[in-house]
Amino acid sequence: MKQVSIRPVWTIQDAGGPPLPARLIELLVQVAETGSLLLAARSLGLSYRRAWDLVRQGEQQFDAQLLVMERGRGSTLTDLGQRIVWADKRIHARLKPALESLSSELAEELRGALSESPSALRIHASHGFAIERLIERLHADGLKLAVNYASSSAAAAALREGDCDVAGLHIPIGPMEDMALAHYRPWLSGMALSLVDIATRRQGLMVRPGNPKELFSLADLARPSVRFINRQVGSGTRLLLEGLLKAQDIATTRIAGFEQGEYTHAAVAAYVASGMADVGFGLEPPARQFKLDFVPIATERYFLLCRDDVMDSAALQTVLAALREPAFRARLADLPGYDPSAAGTVTPLAQAYPAIAQEA
Repeated sequence: MKQVSIRPVWTIQDAGGPPLPARLIELLVQVAETGSLLLAARSLGLSYRRAWDLVRQGEQQFDAQLLVMERGRGSTLTDLGQRIVWADKRIHARLKPALESLSSELAEELRGALSESPSALRIHASHGFAIERLIERLHADGLKLAVNYASSSAAAAALREGDCDVAGLHIPIGPMEDMALAHYRPWLSGMALSLVDIATRRQGLMVRPGNPKELFSLADLARPSVRFINRQVGSGTRLLLEGLLKAQDIATTRIAGFEQGEYTHAAVAAYVASGMADVGFGLEPPARQFKLDFVPIATERYFLLCRDDVMDSAALQTVLAALREPAFRARLADLPGYDPSAAGTVTPLAQAYPAIAQEA
């Protein structure tokens, strides 16, 4: 079984001029992580001399300093160096789910050309950190998957149209549940579906370290001095946020940046961490990854919706076995704000959410 991997590569150059030296951006990212040019060079398999040559070539092209060396204090990036690093982090955060979906799609095409058997399971899912770990585990188990990361709405539509066997969705727990169920009911009503729990998770405000603007509630987003970064239209997270704001009678037009959306939780976190916004709304793991503070606002249930005719398949049984394994549950529990205690529990959709199973 062939696995396809796609990684973004970018550079900077003047019109008609040479691009930045190969691997310089990688080197700057590692300097930011380690605080040392020597350690950064080692992590990339470069000699210290080669690393210095890369930095000098980059500084010559920019005609500006990228790195400051101080005896006893290691290496510090200049403002220009930091901006390049944050640009790289935003690029990877934005593109990762899309590239993983494209990789899966290309792998499926290769299987056809090589006359290999098709994927055992087609999954369309809202991107999240538990589902990402589950996909990694299933690949390690040798299960052939066709994975497409999309919004919850798109995943539900794909399930309705027969384009996937399993859809990954998230529904708020508490007052926003009815609103979310009403949104997804047109796609899911009348279908024979079972719900497989993965985890509950927390959504909230991602704020800069120390929360300098003292943003503790959704009402604080409407303050004039606050810059906000949203998720894209159609995402389940944006649906949740819009429902919460409506319930508190907070007009979205009062929130600066509300119409500007990113396609992943990690991209929202990177946007805030790079100083381009004061606050975003999303999951806790990327907030911690980018060393942001996190203010919990809502809890939701992330699960797989499976067509009943695939529940007894060997592929779905592999999924259930993984979710029920204590060691894998421990991996999910390591994710900040995630609780996988019900992982692998199977419930008929009509029993889990009677309202969503009714005819729209």
